[in-house]
Amino acid sequence: MKNFFKSRTPAYPLSVQAALTGLFSALTIALTIIIQIPVPATSGYINIGDAAVMLSGLLFGPVVGGVAGGLGSALADIISGYAFYSPWTFIIKGLEGFLAGLISRRDRFTYLDLIACFIVAGPWMITGYFMVESLLFSIAAAAVELPLNVVQFTVGGLIAIPVSIGARKVTGQLNTIKDR
Repeated sequence: MKNFFKSRTPAYPLSVQAALTGLFSALTIALTIIIQIPVPATSGYINIGDAAVMLSGLLFGPVVGGVAGGLGSALADIISGYAFYSPWTFIIKGLEGFLAGLISRRDRFTYLDLIACFIVAGPWMITGYFMVESLLFSIAAAAVELPLNVVQFTVGGLIAIPVSIGARKVTGQLNTIKDR
C-alpha cells in the first residue's frame, strides 16, 4: 500500500505541497467564480472549476488534488453566496480531486490514465451532486441539473486534460502507450 501512494504522490517537501495546495485552491476558486450559470431548480450553478480540481489531482497527486479541489470549491460556494452547498461541495469535489490524483501515477503516466480519470472522477462528481440535490430538493430537481453536471465535468476535462498533457510533456513525465 505504501508503494501505491508513493507512485501517485510527488516527492516534494511538505512546504512545496502546502504551497501547491494553496495555489490550486486559489485557481479552483477563480475558475469556479469566473463563469457561473445559475440553475434555478436546485439553487446551484454550473462552472468550470472542475478543470482546476482535475488538474491539481492529475499533476500533484491525491492529497493536493483532494484538499485543493474540496477547499477551493467549498470556498467558492461561500464567496458566491451558495454557502449551503459548501459542506457537500467540500466532500464531492475533494473526492473528485483525490480520485484524479489516485489515477495519475508519477512513474508511468499515459493517455489511458486521463481516460480513467474521466471515467472515474467525473461520474463521482455527477452522482454526488445528484444524491445531494435529491435529498435537499427532489429527484426531479436533481434530474434537471444532471445533464448540466455532465457538461460541466466534460468542459472541465477538456480544459484539464490538454493542460496536464502539456505540463507532463514539458517536464518529461508523459509516456505514450507504446513507450511502456
